[in-house]
Amino acid sequence: MKKLNTYIVKQIIVGYLLVSFSLMSIIWLSQSLRFVDLLTNKGLSIGIFIEMTSLLMPRIYTILSPISLFAAVLFVYNRMLSDRELVVMKAAGINPWDNAKPAIYVGILFCLFNFYVLNIVIPYAENKFNDLQWQVKNDVSHLMLRDGEFTTLQPKLTVFISSHEKDGSIRGILINDERNPKTKSTVSAEMGRIIYGENGPRIILINGTRQEINATGNQFSSVSFNRYSVDFGLKNNKSKQKEAGVREKSLSELLFAADNPDLNAKEINRHIVEGNKRFITPLLNVLFAILGCTGLLVGNFNRRGQIKIVSLSVASMVILQALDLAFTNLAIKHLYLLSLVYINLCLPFLVCLFLLKFYSPALWRKKIAAVFSGEKHG
Repeated sequence: MKKLNTYIVKQIIVGYLLVSFSLMSIIWLSQSLRFVDLLTNKGLSIGIFIEMTSLLMPRIYTILSPISLFAAVLFVYNRMLSDRELVVMKAAGINPWDNAKPAIYVGILFCLFNFYVLNIVIPYAENKFNDLQWQVKNDVSHLMLRDGEFTTLQPKLTVFISSHEKDGSIRGILINDERNPKTKSTVSAEMGRIIYGENGPRIILINGTRQEINATGNQFSSVSFNRYSVDFGLKNNKSKQKEAGVREKSLSELLFAADNPDLNAKEINRHIVEGNKRFITPLLNVLFAILGCTGLLVGNFNRRGQIKIVSLSVASMVILQALDLAFTNLAIKHLYLLSLVYINLCLPFLVCLFLLKFYSPALWRKKIAAVFSGEKHG
């Protein structure tokens, strides 16, 4: 029996990894399109681009994991049934519950792993992603300005620098500023440094010249300076970073959100629901694993294929996923409806458990026939 369980577990894990990798690759490509503009227009490096898009994957993984496991379990058991392997196991006296144990074991394994990802990996990844996103949009000196390239920080403002120095300064600066419709100016300087103030980032230039032309009268002027500053006009402030979102917070912060005086009623509901979802979402792996094999194990074998059973299993999975999403949104508005999320998880699991342990088509047909024959005699 242990060898059979090991055999089925290996088949499910291989299928799970293939399905998960395929789905996550597709979604990674689609998500990466959101950052193409940063890559092309703001000079984002390939390394930071890959890091940013990769930090989104833990969140995507926890959503796809139950679905991938369901698909893997359904495929493995359907193939075993088509190859008559399950038929032989049944003939050898192995009941549906014993045959379902490998799927449940794998579901529990990935349930624990998803719990770790949801409560440890995702808060770290979300926090890191928000920091990188802020850097890309606001850290002019290191990310937006690249050595030897012209960078358009905003319409009609272009900056060129020769090099970044180790002390944080920059050299060989050229700025073309056409934001003022009345004048056009070009500023060059030997060196400078970018600082962040209340009104956003600005550059302090040292030893340079400022050349300006009046657009109306075409009057040209040139001024040399020892020290000069240019405001980039980017409103974001380094001290005003985005407040930590729900996904970035720890489990205790979410579950005890009612103790936080800074949150309103809806935000408290959102935090509590998110905290409960960190328990429920991993358990979907167990539910979908047992759901994927129940129909095939308790249903009658059909030489023409198990299309009806497979379709019913897929429809059940889709309905449960849709109800989980709907009940979660309702619970955010009315917290007392959170119990529906747990019912949606527990009730199908108990039904599958009953079918695997106690349901026998032949036995139940005999009981039904006996009931009806008793009524006729009566």
